[in-house]
Amino acid sequence: MYPQTSTEFMPSVIRTFALSLAFAFLGTMAGVYVPPSLFLPLAILEFVMLIVAFFFRRRKAISYTFLYVFTFISGITLYPIVSYYAATAGANVVMMAFGTTTVVFTGIGIYAAKSKRNFSFLGGFLLAALLALVAISIFNIFVPLSSTGMLAFSFIGVLVFSGYVLFDISRMKHYGVTAEEVPLMALNLYLDFINLFVSILRIFGILSSNDD
Repeated sequence: MYPQTSTEFMPSVIRTFALSLAFAFLGTMAGVYVPPSLFLPLAILEFVMLIVAFFFRRRKAISYTFLYVFTFISGITLYPIVSYYAATAGANVVMMAFGTTTVVFTGIGIYAAKSKRNFSFLGGFLLAALLALVAISIFNIFVPLSSTGMLAFSFIGVLVFSGYVLFDISRMKHYGVTAEEVPLMALNLYLDFINLFVSILRIFGILSSNDD
């Protein structure tokens, strides 16, 4: 008997994704109490968990516990970024970035869910663009980009992760989701949302500093 694959589990994916964001929020709040020396080890742990999730993707299953632990740690490692922009640009900029991310994510998600087009063909392009973003991020560590360069980098990030929202939801709609795949699909959406948020937050932060 084959596992049931249909769109009936999409609401479960959305609920699990929303719960993941809640765990990430708790992690960000907990980040206030985390010593600065622990952020790098936690970021490394987060990266290792992401690699593990990538390999598990071939088996199409990760556990709910894995997902919620990962998103909590991700929330902690997000804290320095959020606190930096809250301190330099203002808490209102962070809230505006979160609100914009929610609107963009929801709008693209609804479009992908309602559209008859299958956007799964974007996978190859998006992966190439993502690898380019990673390469530029590494380059930026050694040779920091100018504010204009970082702004362009962030706009490309918005396009790439918006594309991933379109890709992931379209793929679920057209190819279905099994019960076992729910945590993995929720993780994909979580990563899309968080990376989209960071890109938009960076744009708002740069633009607000240019206004000063």
